[in-house]
Amino acid sequence: QVQLVESGGGLVQAGGSLRLSCAASGSIFSIRIMGWYRQAPGKQRELVASITTGGSTNYGDSVKGRFTISRDNANNTVYLQMDSLKPEDTAAYYCNGIVSTKWYWGQGTQVTVSS
Repeated sequence: QVQLVESGGGLVQAGGSLRLSCAASGSIFSIRIMGWYRQAPGKQRELVASITTGGSTNYGDSVKGRFTISRDNANNTVYLQMDSLKPEDTAAYYCNGIVSTKWYWGQGTQVTVSS
């Protein structure tokens, strides 16, 4: 079992920055990939960014060049640095961890970007 707890969401003006954190506990040694997804009202959940245990990253097209994912293996935490935020980035952001073929999710944290 893996537990994921997000923090760092909030309200920010367009052009601003936020950093999200996701702390993992439980069977953390087995987490192969960690990432962030987001879901806006009326839309499907979409990939924001992911990172493997080896540090390889993958980003959604809409956030490339603006968001950066990083992973602190010693503290079992993954971060999402979000810069140049846009109103269309407004969504609930969910931390994700993949163990073998099983996906784990955090409870989500709201990010709201005002214009």
